[in-house]
Amino acid sequence: MNKLKKIFILIGLCFIFSSTVTAQNFPQGSTSGVTQMNGNVDGPRIPNVAVQITSPQSGQEVAFSVRLLLILTIFTLAPSILILVTCFLRFSIVLDFVKRALSLQQVPPTAVLNGIAFFMTLFVMWPTFTNIYNNAFKPLNNNEISIQEAYQNAEAPLRMFMYEQQAEDTSYIKMFMSMARLEKPNTLADVPTYILIPSYILHELTVAFKIGVLLYIPFIIIDMVVASILMAMGMMMLPPVQISMPFKLILFVLVDGWGLLTQNLFASVLH
Repeated sequence: MNKLKKIFILIGLCFIFSSTVTAQNFPQGSTSGVTQMNGNVDGPRIPNVAVQITSPQSGQEVAFSVRLLLILTIFTLAPSILILVTCFLRFSIVLDFVKRALSLQQVPPTAVLNGIAFFMTLFVMWPTFTNIYNNAFKPLNNNEISIQEAYQNAEAPLRMFMYEQQAEDTSYIKMFMSMARLEKPNTLADVPTYILIPSYILHELTVAFKIGVLLYIPFIIIDMVVASILMAMGMMMLPPVQISMPFKLILFVLVDGWGLLTQNLFASVLH
């Protein structure tokens, strides 16, 4: 108890000393200073954020709100839109088919395959993107054209690219035109964009699966040969994939699989 009393007495003396002494110099030989903060120093300022929600008073305000909502939605879906209207869809599916045909689980990772598909797409689509930049974005940035004209100038190269990929097989365009109960188009201008995009997506899926089937055939033959040999040797408990995977990798490397695959993918798009 006596020790506790002494401690409380010392604490009280410290408070009394700090309240009565306003300034005190440091020991001799050291820089002088004070224990009080300068009164000219301002404290931190926290801004006041106010959100006000009001009812629209005119049709223009309603239209502006709807337009803003549509713009935010487009920005959110922009990556998906760019993926679906370019050759990225074909490249990514074919590369995934190659990975599965080689019986590879973790190598190369999916992120690496998507990166390869992205830069291959950038290489193929670069003339189209350059055309969009020169005819749509740059004039709009210089206030030379309106936003409607910029949209039309940006839409035209993409429409031409999607139509060129389907020039040899327009069955999907005809299918969607008949489903929409539209008349038979005479030129590309008669095909609406909302018809051209889904037909292009289905066309790309079909082409990618056709290429994937052709890639699977030689590797399936190797799997069947290895499985037959293991069955003949009575090694039924050994998974054939463990034996066939090295042979498939050797074959893929010897024929320069990545080079052949890249050249044929480019040839399938830039025909």
